[in-house]
Amino acid sequence: GVFVTRIESRDPPQCTAHGGDEIEFLVSANPGQPPRPLPKVASGGELSRISLALQVATLHATHLPCLVFDEVDAGVGGAVAEMVGRQLRALSTAGQVLCVTHLPQVASPAEHQVRVLKQTSGGNTRTALELLDGDARVEELARMLGGARITARTREHAREMLEAARAPARGKPLRTRASPTGTGSSGAGSARAGSASGR
Repeated sequence: GVFVTRIESRDPPQCTAHGGDEIEFLVSANPGQPPRPLPKVASGGELSRISLALQVATLHATHLPCLVFDEVDAGVGGAVAEMVGRQLRALSTAGQVLCVTHLPQVASPAEHQVRVLKQTSGGNTRTALELLDGDARVEELARMLGGARITARTREHAREMLEAARAPARGKPLRTRASPTGTGSSGAGSARAGSASGR
């Protein structure tokens, strides 16, 4: 992938509240394609992943106390989803990171996982949050992996994912350090419908 910043001075020169230059971001996601304006070629999921890449690249240059990602895993799976999860975890060394995901590869590296339940009763909809730990987290990851039918093998795979996510990547441990406002942490929320009608 290629990310390009185009900066052009206004002609005739003029100074506005946003400066004296015209700035445009261009991107090419595939080899052989010329970079094109970001709003014209990037989907919502791609915009989230580009934002994630920029946040990781500028991790030590800026400090944002909390980052929220939604649909950062749209259109990806497998090894790419695992890398997204690891990058989110790396970001959490400098602050709070919240991510809504449906992928176990993204949820498993998180320090904390919260299940989001939506329940409909008597014409009203309520949302409940449940912090998952131990066997409950294994069960949720297994559900994300296997769907409606969860087997012993699916649970074992979920445990394996949690163990692999905690292991150092390529022989190097994930860096952790205290942020200026305290210790950073990462959290993943997995959405789950709890109403009779489902969604």
